[in-house]
Amino acid sequence: MEHILDTSARYIDQGVYEGPKSINRTTGELSEVADGIAVVEAFSHVVTFRTDEGLVLFDTSLDSFAPRVIKALRGWSDDPVHTISYTHGHNDHIGGAAAFLDEARDRGRTRPRVIGHANVKPRIDRYRLTNGYNAVINDRQFRAATGRSTAVSSGWSSGRFGPETWVEPDTTFEDRMGIEVGGVRFDLRHDKGETDDHSWAWVPERKAICAGDFVIWVFPNAGNPQKVQRYPIEWAKALRAMMALEPELLLPAHGLPVSGRERIATMLGDMARALELVADQTLRMMNAGARLDEIIHSVSVPAELLEKPYLRPAYDEPEFVVRNIWRLYGGWYDGNPAHLKPSPDAALASELARLAGGAGVLARRAGEVAAAGDMRLACHLAEFAVQAAPDDVGAHEVRRDVYRQRRSQELSQMARGIYGAAAEDSARIAGE
Repeated sequence: MEHILDTSARYIDQGVYEGPKSINRTTGELSEVADGIAVVEAFSHVVTFRTDEGLVLFDTSLDSFAPRVIKALRGWSDDPVHTISYTHGHNDHIGGAAAFLDEARDRGRTRPRVIGHANVKPRIDRYRLTNGYNAVINDRQFRAATGRSTAVSSGWSSGRFGPETWVEPDTTFEDRMGIEVGGVRFDLRHDKGETDDHSWAWVPERKAICAGDFVIWVFPNAGNPQKVQRYPIEWAKALRAMMALEPELLLPAHGLPVSGRERIATMLGDMARALELVADQTLRMMNAGARLDEIIHSVSVPAELLEKPYLRPAYDEPEFVVRNIWRLYGGWYDGNPAHLKPSPDAALASELARLAGGAGVLARRAGEVAAAGDMRLACHLAEFAVQAAPDDVGAHEVRRDVYRQRRSQELSQMARGIYGAAAEDSARIAGE
């Protein structure tokens, strides 16, 4: 079997793309990528350094994946876990921490130290406050996009969000923190990117970077429509800071590890450039007084960038990043005065249906427009039809078909999830 580093080299050097599952693998298998450095591919990965004092882990994956991760690690090393460093507080990165603490307790070993940015605890507090909401949106994003079995196995549709026990960091930092474990130095650095509590690590003697979600082998997740603020400009700056260190081993939390200074520089530079292009275009139009609607339909990223195997819009996409830049710098008002204090959606839909001759007319037109290929307009019309007549089975059948067609044409998992959930809602009302 091809070594994981050889696979990433082939993909990058030859521009090969064999689908998202070939890049973001959740096998639970361990690969040693350098002497004393291992990666367990999970949801997300667990990167491990072996030192004279014990293992140093970056992230712990989901609670449902933790037993597999521990089993894989124990097949590689029986050394105690000395330190767990969170790259950030997302559930798929810290949810499995309790299992590692339990293992240490059960074996009579010292409790591992847990390090994270100072904003990890406030994130966990927010998750507790909005647990139901996060459970709903993750079910929509993962189940409706990829199928129920994937969601269940990944722990996203259990009826709650997060592990039974959140493990908060016992050691925190604000900007930078240097630690040394067993003769190995780890330089922890905070930068905003996918989150406001993100950190990455530089391991100078190994010329290695633990990148967390700054590198995810898809277009940067800087626009997620159902999640809190992301930071595209700061993300790009972090990537360029990584480049300046000239790393020879890149260890992301999703996707494949990468070796080779020039290969890594190319990858990081391409990702930074993509984010900078979206940000520059968006801010230029904002400064010129453009509305959000105009910006969304004007900003673009060159196809040659989006065709890179590590920049495919398979999870997030540039259009969503535009909205996050607007939200960060411009607030929630989109420039359309009618949207400032709008009529209820149902009232607007009812008036449009009355003008058109009924909800059935809108639904039929939605089907015609979809058949002609204008899926954006078709979704508007289908939505108006069911909002004007929420119990109309025929309207919901059209809406179901429109959103199924839309979902089949989308590349990003986020878009597929939302459109798939809408189709399921209408299918249920239509009696399917």
